[in-house]
Amino acid sequence: MITASGPWQEHNPAVLLTLIFLDAVTLLSLTAYLCSRLTREARKRCTPAALCRDVSLAAVAVSLALYLWGCLHLLVLGRQERYVGCARAHPGGPADIDGITADFIPLRLTCHLPDGRSYPVVIPGCINPSIAALLTLALASLITAALLYRRQRRSSGNNERMTS
Repeated sequence: MITASGPWQEHNPAVLLTLIFLDAVTLLSLTAYLCSRLTREARKRCTPAALCRDVSLAAVAVSLALYLWGCLHLLVLGRQERYVGCARAHPGGPADIDGITADFIPLRLTCHLPDGRSYPVVIPGCINPSIAALLTLALASLITAALLYRRQRRSSGNNERMTS
């Protein structure tokens, strides 16, 4: 829907660059941490709760990588290229474009036609559904990790009481 602030809403370049920078730094940090979990010592001490936590973090890292990929698609295209992309991507062939709207969550650039129809461009269509699925996996893994950790702590507490 085109808002009152105008039909030509683009992603704010400063926000886009900031997101790309923060996304890249976080992705590198998560990757470094996950790689450290592959050492022999870390694998020896691995518990089911830690494994679920690492699966959750890996899903978040892949989500960040996909989001970064989508942001980079936006970064390389100027305003004119976006308009041309809208005109070319129209399902019925080139058409007049009435406006463009942009969102960061979910990441999208939408072209609007004068008849009220709209369609997404620039961002690969697989990015947002993949991010949603990966974040769902991350949440499920995180909840499982918390429950396993809680059970592990409870059973180790019972073992300590029995030996005392």
